[in-house]
Amino acid sequence: MSTIQPVIITADHDVLLGFYTKLFGAEEIFRVPEEGPAFYVGLRIGDTDLGLVARTDLGTGAAPRILLSIGVDDVEETLGRVTALGGSVSGGPNDMPWGQRVAHIQDPDGNPVNLTQPIPGD
Repeated sequence: MSTIQPVIITADHDVLLGFYTKLFGAEEIFRVPEEGPAFYVGLRIGDTDLGLVARTDLGTGAAPRILLSIGVDDVEETLGRVTALGGSVSGGPNDMPWGQRVAHIQDPDGNPVNLTQPIPGD
């Protein structure tokens, strides 16, 4: 997985999945949940990962359509430095069922960023 991963927020997974698959030869490498309608689809295009997140409540305003998901060594430590650097914390950290600890922040311009790290093994 890439250290920085772009993630597109979309109300129509199927349309974007078809677009990136047919235009760029994207391969699906990850899906949550594995069965049924997906919340998250991970794609690989060449040596790069791209995520698609399903959101049906996007509306027509200026809601963000893309976020960065950045892998860090320690989510809690990184989270502790966000506000001093002009960002804001919007949620987490939480352990997710797909094996990552995730915290949600916004950069100083308000762009959404996920901080992620693998959940340490037992």
